[in-house]
Amino acid sequence: MQLRADALESHLAKALAPLYVITSDEHLLALEAADRIRKAARANGYSEREVLVVERSFKWGALLAANQSQSLFGDRKLIELRIPTGKPGKDGGQALQEYVGGLNPDNVTLITLPKLDWQTQKAAWVAALQQAGVYIDIPLVERAQLPAWIGARLAAQKQSADRQSIDFIADRVEGNLLAAHQELQKLALLHPEGKLGFEQVQDAVLNVARYDVFKLNEAMLSGDTARLVRMIEGLKGEGEALPLVLWAMAEEIRTLLKIKSGAAQGRPIGMLLKEYRIWGPRERLMEPAVKRLRLSTLETALQEAAQIDKMVKGLRARAFAGDAWDALLQLGLKVARG
Repeated sequence: MQLRADALESHLAKALAPLYVITSDEHLLALEAADRIRKAARANGYSEREVLVVERSFKWGALLAANQSQSLFGDRKLIELRIPTGKPGKDGGQALQEYVGGLNPDNVTLITLPKLDWQTQKAAWVAALQQAGVYIDIPLVERAQLPAWIGARLAAQKQSADRQSIDFIADRVEGNLLAAHQELQKLALLHPEGKLGFEQVQDAVLNVARYDVFKLNEAMLSGDTARLVRMIEGLKGEGEALPLVLWAMAEEIRTLLKIKSGAAQGRPIGMLLKEYRIWGPRERLMEPAVKRLRLSTLETALQEAAQIDKMVKGLRARAFAGDAWDALLQLGLKVARG
């Protein structure tokens, strides 16, 4: 049974299932979902808790034994199995299928996993977990969804803020939801219920953003120059490897160029997006970007990326020397502005 994370509270209020599976890379939301299940288990008399972590030396027999063993005091038990890598291996996959085929009615089992890649999602053990229990796949909170998430969290603590304030918070906490949660809790401690002023937010919220190099494409494709500047400056400040940032940007420019060239030859953009395996949030941003950008702009941008690569490797002539990070920023702005 598939269940959305926001429906978990109402589900737990009715009855407990024998098996819950949480898969997510959004650590805060996964932790909160697991805490709700633990709380419901305690309230329903599952007073004993056994935690198993799948590490290199883990013996899968321990999981089967935990399911079969009885508490010394006859208490019902919550069994937690944590698989940090999301890959239990062949033996683990077989053990999981065997385990869910014989769930003990006196236990509730909670299995936590990171976000599974598309190949792992097709594994037999994953299908067995989905069929035997409540499967909760929690997606990442993308940048475009962050203001709404912040607004909802403020409302839950009986506070609110205008769009300027919420956008300010979003800029400061992007890519770091755990820190975002702490910053919002700080606002609840510092200020009473009601609407927060911009100055109150500005004074309280720290810059705890963590930028993902592979999200740079979103800023370029959407034409969000302010976010692009913040991200490149943030990546530079965090000590991200310049060649990796350049590679990510160059690959996106190369993909844009291929799709733009195909579209110029009369091929449907939708078909080209499928051909280059572009989907999700990136797919929604790609088509407007392809229409906005000229073919000559993309060709020039790719040539500039090659020059920056030479600059990074120290192969460019002294007459063309300069700061590679600044050149990278100018490259990104060229694409973002079209």
